[in-house]
Amino acid sequence: MNLAGRVALVTGSGRGIGRAIALALAQAGADLVLIARTASELAETAEQVQRLGRQSLQCRGDVSRRKDVESAVAQGFGKFGRVDILVNNAALQVPIGPLAENDPEAWIRTVAVNLFGPFHCIQAVLPGMIARKQGKIINVSGGGATAPRANFSAYAASKAALVRLTETLAEELKPYNIQVNAVAPGPVNTRMLDEILGAGPSAGPELEAARKRKQDGGTPAELVAELVLLLASDASNGLSGKLISAPHDDWRDWGTARIAALADSPWYTLRRMDPHTIRPLLKQLPD
Repeated sequence: MNLAGRVALVTGSGRGIGRAIALALAQAGADLVLIARTASELAETAEQVQRLGRQSLQCRGDVSRRKDVESAVAQGFGKFGRVDILVNNAALQVPIGPLAENDPEAWIRTVAVNLFGPFHCIQAVLPGMIARKQGKIINVSGGGATAPRANFSAYAASKAALVRLTETLAEELKPYNIQVNAVAPGPVNTRMLDEILGAGPSAGPELEAARKRKQDGGTPAELVAELVLLLASDASNGLSGKLISAPHDDWRDWGTARIAALADSPWYTLRRMDPHTIRPLLKQLPD
């Protein structure tokens, strides 16, 4: 997949999944606008992007702060003249524990980063994408978006909202040839795993699973980056409003015909499970 001549903005790109995504896009030929809160981590990502022969712009900022986002996008336009791809990856997971015991400020802070952050970024890049009638927006979802996740209420609620935002925005932007999709990364061993382990019993049933994952390993961040690359490229043109799982869906086998079929179906979307929604799903089951 060739992204030569394109510019991608990746939030939370200082480490973990965000860094893996930035490097995959750079490997495919894209230049990068990198946003994260830690300058030293941004510098490490930028250095690796440079080794791949691509340019990058380091923007230290907090996506929950609109001024930080607007500044980063303005700098990106100043250096590269455009943003073709937006990857909303920055996220917080805390507070961990029963909602009744959660710190309200921490709860609101997580929603601000996980949901309002993508909102700010999307609003900042959309005018340019709409003017060019072309763009790709990829939102990184997470655990709790499609099923309850006890003791992680702020994270789960914000990620579920992000998926619904993805689907809604996909409908709004159809006339402008802008595709919006979400990625479920699966259990990647990032700093969030250490937060679960550090929470101890407050993490509930997930604590034991986290211990096992720490020992055995989780989903490779590179697999998530490969899926994001597909969604950022022309290979996924026409596919929009979907939530796709990096470790569980068969997206590596999707050709042009399969993507066209999925684009017109309710598969890989959030729906209430009842006879009204199940019947059309069964009728449109892909081969």
